[in-house]
Amino acid sequence: MIDPRRLRVLAALADHGTVTAAAQALHLTASAVSQQLAALEAETGQELLRRRGRRVSLTAAGELLVVHANAVAAELERAQATLAAFAAGVSGRVEIASFASAITQVVAPAIAALRATAPEVTVVVRDAEGHASVPLLLDGEIDIAIAEEYRSVPRTDDRRLTRFPLYTEPFDVVLPAGHRLAGEASADVLELAHEDWIAPLPGNPCRDVVTLVCENPHITHTSDDFRAIVSLVAAGAGVALVPRHAFTDLPGAVALPVRGTVPLRRVFAAVRTGSDTHPLIRAVLHALTS
Repeated sequence: MIDPRRLRVLAALADHGTVTAAAQALHLTASAVSQQLAALEAETGQELLRRRGRRVSLTAAGELLVVHANAVAAELERAQATLAAFAAGVSGRVEIASFASAITQVVAPAIAALRATAPEVTVVVRDAEGHASVPLLLDGEIDIAIAEEYRSVPRTDDRRLTRFPLYTEPFDVVLPAGHRLAGEASADVLELAHEDWIAPLPGNPCRDVVTLVCENPHITHTSDDFRAIVSLVAAGAGVALVPRHAFTDLPGAVALPVRGTVPLRRVFAAVRTGSDTHPLIRAVLHALTS
């Protein structure tokens, strides 16, 4: 009989790539993770890991078992949701991770709506960038992730996640008020190719937008805080691309629509597959998407 707890350890290794990172995500020691994986290999009678010194990778059998591990995790989520529905009464705590502007746009209004429709539901919000919330969700740290489409997010066909579209917003060009293009009705990003750019840190999906729209930009300053980015633009430190809802109107900075093909940010809520029928999570999802 395969221990489902050990399947979770194998799935964490597949997600995080190293025993150390998997141990951190599971709040275990690295030696405990190694022991669980060794026990899983003994249970299955298969070599699941390829060991090369301190590095490990999944064998073909390991990759196959991860597929089943994810399916088992989804069924356990459904079982928990079914029991919660059976217990009746929507009362409890739901944890959401979201980036700042989505907190303003959808999370805070949802909390306000829930006070009227489901006052026994307590929503706890954690500020996390879009690229950080999905790993928190998959690790079981939160119940709902507010994220955005980007190159390194799990694919839309990833069966571990169920997604709910929330909103789409354009990126605008943000320029110093004294910039030569500041008085225009819109701005062509190609005209700014040789400017100093202010962009989010590597790994942030909004930085990907800058590097895709403006080929090989000269990024001088970095911050994941869009208010800080707009402040730097206002100080004359460079130009930026900022999602429209994340723009802060500060003296010295001007936001213009992008001329031509407009880059978009598609924001969605994600839950672990099977948990969307949990009455607490279903109530919060309804408030987020209404």
